[in-house]
Amino acid sequence: MRELIEKLSGKIEWFSEFSGRGLSWLVPALVLLVGYDVMMRYFFQSGSIAIQELEWHLFSLIFLLGAAYTLKHDDHVRLDLVYRSRFMSDYRRAWINLVCSLLFLIPFCILIIISSWPFVSQAYQFAEGSPDPGGLPYRWVLKAAIPLGFFLLIIQGIGESLKSLSFILGRKPDRDE
Repeated sequence: MRELIEKLSGKIEWFSEFSGRGLSWLVPALVLLVGYDVMMRYFFQSGSIAIQELEWHLFSLIFLLGAAYTLKHDDHVRLDLVYRSRFMSDYRRAWINLVCSLLFLIPFCILIIISSWPFVSQAYQFAEGSPDPGGLPYRWVLKAAIPLGFFLLIIQGIGESLKSLSFILGRKPDRDE
């Protein structure tokens, strides 16, 4: 049973790593785009609404779709004052990760996916684009990143839960745990 859990957890980890590394190519693209935009505005007094919108579109994609990768690498926001304290053993951390993933992370992600779906569907139905002249079309594509990002986060949350469960099943707690 533990081997099956570890195998499934490993596949999820691989998927999150693969998607995160692919997504990481948007970061240098965003840096170059912002540099170009700043140069055009301050040196040539020429700006573009489409360029500015593309900047926040890329940032949104990096943030939304990169959350699962961030969770995989344990770089997300958490109360480290307690979690990383000397009173917290690896066994207790595994329990906290398992319980919090199952009670908070996964249900919250499901809630966001369900509540964002009509928002995305309506944007697609009306072929929503930018309200600004010269802005980008197909804003529904960006809005579709909301449920997609939280779906990726659910997958990684399941992977983290499985990893914690495998650790719990494979280790006997010490007396002080």
